[in-house]
Amino acid sequence: MVPYFASDLKDSERITHVIKMTKNEVVKKQAAGFYRDIELTESDSEPDDVQKKLNQLEGIKRTGDDYLHTILEMHVDLNLDDYEDFDDRAKKIKIPYIVTIDEGSGEILSIYRNYRPNDITYSRIEYFVHYKFLPGLGFYGFGLTHMIGGLSLAATQSLRQLIDAGTLKNLPAGFKSRGIRVRDDDQPIQPGEFRDVDAPGGNIRDQFFNLPFTEPSVTLYNLLGFVVQAGQKFAAITDSNIGNDVQNRAVGTTVALMERGSRVMSGVHKRCYYAMRLEFKILARICGESLPPEYPYDVYGGPRTIKAQDFDNRVDILPVADPNIMSMSQRVTLAQTQLQIASSNPGMHNLHEAYRRVYEALGTKQIEAILKPPPKQPEPLDPAKENARALQMQLLTAFEFQDHDAHLQAHMAFMQSRMVQINPQVYALLQSHISDHISFKAKNEVKQMVMQNPEMAQMAQQDPQQFEIMFEAEVARVAARITQELVQSEMASQNKEDPLIKLKQQEIDLRAMDLQRKVEETKFKADQDNQRAAQRLEYDYDKLAQQDSQSDERLEIARDKIRQK
Repeated sequence: MVPYFASDLKDSERITHVIKMTKNEVVKKQAAGFYRDIELTESDSEPDDVQKKLNQLEGIKRTGDDYLHTILEMHVDLNLDDYEDFDDRAKKIKIPYIVTIDEGSGEILSIYRNYRPNDITYSRIEYFVHYKFLPGLGFYGFGLTHMIGGLSLAATQSLRQLIDAGTLKNLPAGFKSRGIRVRDDDQPIQPGEFRDVDAPGGNIRDQFFNLPFTEPSVTLYNLLGFVVQAGQKFAAITDSNIGNDVQNRAVGTTVALMERGSRVMSGVHKRCYYAMRLEFKILARICGESLPPEYPYDVYGGPRTIKAQDFDNRVDILPVADPNIMSMSQRVTLAQTQLQIASSNPGMHNLHEAYRRVYEALGTKQIEAILKPPPKQPEPLDPAKENARALQMQLLTAFEFQDHDAHLQAHMAFMQSRMVQINPQVYALLQSHISDHISFKAKNEVKQMVMQNPEMAQMAQQDPQQFEIMFEAEVARVAARITQELVQSEMASQNKEDPLIKLKQQEIDLRAMDLQRKVEETKFKADQDNQRAAQRLEYDYDKLAQQDSQSDERLEIARDKIRQK
C-alpha cells in the first residue's frame, strides 16, 4: 500500500474532512474491519504561523477536548497500481478514492473507492456541498463578514477616537501650581458664581496649565464616512443609478447599468445556484439508492407511486430559478425592458404575455382579474357553423383529424347558394378554407400509401431527406388531382342550368345589389344630415348662451351705474 499523506496531496485534488472520535470508537472500527488494525499515536504537531493565519481567515479552529482522536478523511484522486486494472497501462489515470489517515501517526486506516463499480468513466460520487459567498483560499469560502470585517473594525475604531477626542476637549485636564488654594474646591462652580482663590504668585493665569487636547479631527471624520460608505456599497451591492432610472432611457443603457451594478451579486448568486444544483443531485442519488422498488406516496390529484426508478440517471433534478436574476428590482427591470421592446412592435410580440410577466415580477396576485383573457385558440367546428362564420367574415381553421370529405361536400354545396355567389369576399374565404381541407386530405392519403408500401417505409428510415422530398411531391400530385375533381364537378353542376335562367338570376342579383347600395347611400346621407343638424343646434345653443351671458353683463353694468348715481 502506497503511503499517501495529507501534505503530499494538492488542494485541487483533495477534500479533507476532519473527524473527531474517541480512541475507543476508533478501536471498535478497527475490530469491525472498517479501519486497519494498527497502533495509533496522539498528534502533538501544531500548525505554523502561516497555517494559523489561513485557518483564521477560513474560520477553522480547534474544538473539543484532548481525549478526542483526530482522523483525516480525504476524498482524493489517486493512481494505485494494486487496485487499478486498465487494458492499456500507458493510459493510466487517477481515479477517485476515499482515504482515511490517522493524523498522529500519519498511517493510512482505510482506502475505499469513490465511484460506482460498473461506471466505466470513474465519475466521483459527491458528498459535500458548499454554499460560498466568495471563493476562499482552500475548500472553505469567504463570507460577507470576512469581506467587510476590516471595514467594520476601521469604522468602529474611528468612531471611538472621535468620541474620545470630543470628550477630552469638553472636559479638559492639566496641571496647577502646588501653592494655589481654591475654597470649596470639591463643589462645582455654578453659573455666575465667583470663588476666592489664594494665588501666591500674584497672577492666577500662570498657576494653571491645560494639556493640549485638540478637537475631533475633520480628516478622521471624513475617513469614517468613507469607510461606512464603502461597507454599505459592498453589503448592498447595488447601483444607485438603477433606482433613479428614467422611464425613456434606452434599453441597452438600462441593461448595461443593471449588469454593472449587479456584477458581484450575480457571481454570488450563480455560486449558490451551482451549489443547490449539486445538493439536488446528491439528494436524488440518495433517493435512488435508498428507496425500495415501489413506495406508496399520496400526492395532490390522486394516488401516485414514487420508487427508486424515478431517481435514475434519465432525468436531472435542477433548480428552477434563474441564476442571472438575484433581486426583485432586477426582475422588474428586465420585465419592463421586455414590455418596452414588445410595445415598439406589437405585431411581432404577444403583449398579453409581456404584461403578465411584468405583473408576475411585481408579485401581483390574481393577475387574471386585471388582464383580459388572451384570445382563444381556434377549435374544430362542424361544417354548418363554419358556413355561418364565413358569412360573418371570420377566419376558418381546418384540422388534420376532421372528416375532410364531409366538409368539402358541405362547403361546396353552400358555395352554390345565391348569398355566397353575390358576395365575393365570403366566396374567397370559403375557397381558402376548402384548400386547407384539400391539403390535409392529400397528406392523409399519402401517409396511408407509405404505410402500405414497405419499401417507402424503409426509405424513410435510411434517407429521411430524400423521403421528405418524395413525400411533398406526392402530396402536391394528390392535391392537384383532388382540386381538379372538385373544379370539374362544379363546372358540371353549372352546365346543367338553363343559360336564360342563369342570366335572369344574375340580372336579379345585380338589381338587388344596386338596391342595397342605394339604401346604404340613403342611410348614409340621412346620418350626415342628422349629424349636421345636431351640430347646428349645438352651435345655436352656444350662441344663445353667449348672448344671455352678455345681456346679464350689460344689466349688471347698468345696475352699477344706477347705484353710483
